Amino acid sequence: MKTYDAKDIRNVLLVGHGGAGKTTLLEALLFASGGITRMGTVEDGNTVSDHDPDEQRRGISVSLAMAPIEWKGVKINALDAPGTADFVGDLRNAIRAADAVIIVVSAVDGVEVQTEYAWELAVDEGLPRAIFVNKLDRERADFQSTLDQLVSSFGTQVAPFELPIGKEHEFGGVADLLHEKADLYPNGPMAEESEWPDDIHAMADPAREKLVEAVAESDDALIEEYLEQGTLPEEHIVSGAKAGFAAARLAPVLVGSASKAIGIDRLLDFIVEEFPSPLDRGPITVIGKGGEAKERPSDPAGTTTAFVFKTVSDPFVGHVTMFRVLSGRIRPDSSIYNATQNTEERLGQLFTQKGKEHETIAEVPAGDIGAVAKLQASHTGDTWSTKDDPVQLQPVELPEPLLAYAISPATKGDEDKLATGLARLREEDPSFHVARNEETHELVIYGMGEAHLDVQMSRLKAKFGVDVHHTPAKIAFRETVRGKAAAQGRHVKQTGGHGQYAICSIELEPLPRGEGFVYEDKITGGAIPQQFIPSIEKGIVKTMAEGVISGNPMVDIKVTLVDGKFHTVDSSDMAFQIAGSLALKEAVEKAGVVLLEPIVQLSVVVPESFTGDIMGDLNAKRGKIQGVEQIGGGKQRINALVPQAEVARYVIDLRSMTGGRGAFTMTFSHYEEMPSHLASKVIEEYQRSREEAHKR
Repeated sequence: MKTYDAKDIRNVLLVGHGGAGKTTLLEALLFASGGITRMGTVEDGNTVSDHDPDEQRRGISVSLAMAPIEWKGVKINALDAPGTADFVGDLRNAIRAADAVIIVVSAVDGVEVQTEYAWELAVDEGLPRAIFVNKLDRERADFQSTLDQLVSSFGTQVAPFELPIGKEHEFGGVADLLHEKADLYPNGPMAEESEWPDDIHAMADPAREKLVEAVAESDDALIEEYLEQGTLPEEHIVSGAKAGFAAARLAPVLVGSASKAIGIDRLLDFIVEEFPSPLDRGPITVIGKGGEAKERPSDPAGTTTAFVFKTVSDPFVGHVTMFRVLSGRIRPDSSIYNATQNTEERLGQLFTQKGKEHETIAEVPAGDIGAVAKLQASHTGDTWSTKDDPVQLQPVELPEPLLAYAISPATKGDEDKLATGLARLREEDPSFHVARNEETHELVIYGMGEAHLDVQMSRLKAKFGVDVHHTPAKIAFRETVRGKAAAQGRHVKQTGGHGQYAICSIELEPLPRGEGFVYEDKITGGAIPQQFIPSIEKGIVKTMAEGVISGNPMVDIKVTLVDGKFHTVDSSDMAFQIAGSLALKEAVEKAGVVLLEPIVQLSVVVPESFTGDIMGDLNAKRGKIQGVEQIGGGKQRINALVPQAEVARYVIDLRSMTGGRGAFTMTFSHYEEMPSHLASKVIEEYQRSREEAHKR
């Protein structure tokens, strides 16, 4: 593939809800442009972009894919982002590499939650947004209903540039509202120009009038002309539409069927003619040393700056890194400075990717997208620059992963392979987290949902040969005491030679929530030598960390050392540690143990029609509703305090209840006393596991 100038490049991201047809649309774009000779299907698992075994098995995209398309002297770098909420990390990073987005919407299902999410991300980045209404050939496809939903969700800037000719299985063409002509598709993906059918005027005439109004409203000069003349000449409509789209003040609605390649050549023309090039988008702001803001224009002669938007680890090849060059140019077999990681990295051969196929290229200039195989990993989200002028893009903000699994290798001795595999997967996907929970002694992986974690565990096995067992991660409870108590810890043993002798008396009392631990020494008269006072505290603290009845740490207690005895020969540091531990256990038993559970602050965003159901569900989960607020777009935010144990897997419940249209965030708030019947179950489960471990 030849090297293109920035003015002849279009970087386009396909976004939308899962199942809207983004992967099939990319397939149709490649087919119509001659990039492939026949179209594959998601059902058959032979599309260009869904080449991962997990994608073929599940029938959904789980990873970002890219493919270059050449059309009328322009290179279109098409990025296909997963539409499932579990894989939102790829979408968040890919949007930084694009200059405009195409939001794919199913004419059968209409606007869905990921449609709205993708729109909001594009708005935040200031990217132009075109909407492609797909699947107009399917049963129950309804263009007008879909258009009404789009306008309701995103406002009057949504303007239809095209109308479908025919409904459902009779859909066979596109009415062009800008130029008042029709394109029909009786044979293949190339349109045959025609006149508007007589029966479409009733719908097309008022739609064109609304389009003219939308174009006029996007520009002050045009609105004045429209108000004076009552209409706009065609050349002003066309130029105004282009300017409004480029400035993200107008969202054109285009129509078609990806599976039948209807309207695809028109979409390619629209991308080439109307979508901004990297030059049109203007300079990118980067952050230099000391937080200084700098601008990087899309200039191949400028200072080298590139953004890594995707890294894929391969145990045989190394790391395949996809990057967008913002300024300067990247050449093969050269060195690059990773300003994010503060490391020098060696580049190998450069290539462009079309799914899993690679085509070697001579260089990647400013404005273009490329890929490189490297031995050393660049993490997704890194910025490349020069060592003498290191700069970075603002970090991509990713949502916190909400679902946690505790994992362990299925085969003993695979711990090192597991650690390597997890580190590689973390480099690929910043929304995937790994941590060792020191309280529960579990290795925990965190993901955006069940599918996200299932895919990561599948990749561990396929790429790194590590099969893992997984269970829901344990909830980190806490223990405390209900009342006051006094107890004596006695550790006296004589086994020949030096014995062990330590006796201590303590008083125990609860503290207010969040006070932690207080240790007070009230020994008088030298009942215990001063050097052993800290030993008693050490034994108490160790026992608190291990818990007394549930294996969870003990908090919010005060221990007062009031008396004790020692032996000049047999007393020791360890003996008094044991005595302190025994004293605490006895005092806790007398005072009564209380199990505390973590309470989280939950913020749930749902369409208004689901608010009552979700509030009822949260109440059933022992939640306390704090308030409901309107956030626009027909949605409401419900704020509640809920026990973490009740919502550890709520990401799955919420999607099921709302048909995928709900979303939530969760942050730790505080600890509260757990109901006794639930605490008993936790304690019983702990005691059972202790017994099983003892038997083993």
